[in-house]
Amino acid sequence: MPRVQLSRLPGGRVLVTDGDSRLELGLGDLPAYVNAREREQAPRWVWDDTARWYPDLLAAGVRVARCHDLRLVHHLLRRAPAADQRLLAGEQSERWDRLGPSVASEVGLFAADDLSEHLRADLEDARQVRTVAESLEAARLGLLVAAESAGALVAAELTYAGMPWRRDVHEALLAELLGPRPRHGARPQKLEELADQVRAALSTPTLNPDSNTELLTALRRAGLEVPDTRAHTLRALRHPAIEPLLQFRQRAHLFQTNGWTWSDEWTQGGRFRPTYQPAGSVTGRWSSNGGGALSFPAIVRPAAIADEGWVLVVTDVSQLEPRVLAGMSGDRALAHAARGADLYQGMVDDGAVATRNDAKLGLLGAMYGATSGESGRMVAELTRRYPQAFALLERAAHEGERGGTVRTLLGRGSPSVDEAWGSVEEADPEREASRRRAYGRFTRNFVVQGTGAEWALCWIADLRNRLWHLGAEGPLQARPHLVFFLHDEVVIHAPAHRAEAVVAAAREAAATASALVFRELSIDFPLSASVVRSYAEAGKTPPPQVD
Repeated sequence: MPRVQLSRLPGGRVLVTDGDSRLELGLGDLPAYVNAREREQAPRWVWDDTARWYPDLLAAGVRVARCHDLRLVHHLLRRAPAADQRLLAGEQSERWDRLGPSVASEVGLFAADDLSEHLRADLEDARQVRTVAESLEAARLGLLVAAESAGALVAAELTYAGMPWRRDVHEALLAELLGPRPRHGARPQKLEELADQVRAALSTPTLNPDSNTELLTALRRAGLEVPDTRAHTLRALRHPAIEPLLQFRQRAHLFQTNGWTWSDEWTQGGRFRPTYQPAGSVTGRWSSNGGGALSFPAIVRPAAIADEGWVLVVTDVSQLEPRVLAGMSGDRALAHAARGADLYQGMVDDGAVATRNDAKLGLLGAMYGATSGESGRMVAELTRRYPQAFALLERAAHEGERGGTVRTLLGRGSPSVDEAWGSVEEADPEREASRRRAYGRFTRNFVVQGTGAEWALCWIADLRNRLWHLGAEGPLQARPHLVFFLHDEVVIHAPAHRAEAVVAAAREAAATASALVFRELSIDFPLSASVVRSYAEAGKTPPPQVD
């Protein structure tokens, strides 16, 4: 497959390196060039950061099939244990070390960035290709590099297409829970009414319930000896102030995070368009650069409504991380339990535990480092039943506790203990031991969560292409397309008559991802799927009728 490198030049020019040929183009000529090359050969486009190049191509009606994101891959290879770091050294390599992701405000193709200006894509690409090829784990690392870059394409397309959004439904919901839109700097009417109820119940007329310090003082003055004002602490109390206080907290959060100001900034033209940051977490999981894409609360989901004649297909993977643990450890007993929709019930059926709750407590306890209580007891029992799976977690934890790093199945490396927890400047054995134990809990979970993120990247990369080929001729928005992704869940906007084919595509892509990532052991990744008009109705039947 040909690789075409794009580099920025001063004055809004582009250097195109295509094999042995070089070509300079103006900014306005690039979409036509890319579109023509896509139709001819569909090469792999190599650029510094997908988020800086792809949005304007999409806006011009150009979709690319493949890319290589040099920024993402450079940082990935810098931590990959199987990558020879000497091969990444060379001209401009230190500048690639410092290159950060685009930010939400950088909407232009050539957003101002002194660091990325003049970076030679062809030079860095050659180093990265050689580093992967000469790795002792070239096949796995190559798959991770391709999946990471495909994820960057998906992220840009999610923002471009946007989640269908009914602003009138959203504002009606806000009015119901908060009252009319308040003037700038003021609390909404119904929120202030709840605050008054809390003040009256605590006999503190001047209380600001947004202040944890004031609230803690008022609660203690009322005879409630509480260590903090966290929701789970408050729910355990019996007092007339608690119910309105919990309601106040919930609605204040809605006002601050998904209220009118959020709507003004992030929902336009019938779409919610957040910005995603692939590999925003050290495990490879995504984060959000704006809009709160990955903390999309259920309370506002009724406003996510498909267009007329279209539906939302909501699919998610059941028990992703325990299944990943079975696959990466090669534990055939746990893989057998994972056959079917409910891995935990499979463990019960296999006679490993007495109840589904025991299975869940034991597996989650092992992955998150629980050593005491009921969860710790179940970990000890399940270790005998699933020795390979639990040994993998123990090795990862031990490596972290001794200050070493670990890696995912495809080769992503963990940060060092100093990166993750900070260095200890003074000799303090107790503090150092505590830091190592905490890092060991992190590395224990890193190997599973990171490999789960890799599986999910392979899933959405394959699904993206399947959806494109399901549609007739036309742009991205005219075909079934992804509109939301959250770790183990995707939402697809599709013409209603294509819903069944979309569900099948999501399941086929999951099977493909499993075969790619876990080549030695077949692991089931069953998907639940809901075909709905509103995101809020996912998992419920029948779907709502929306006017």
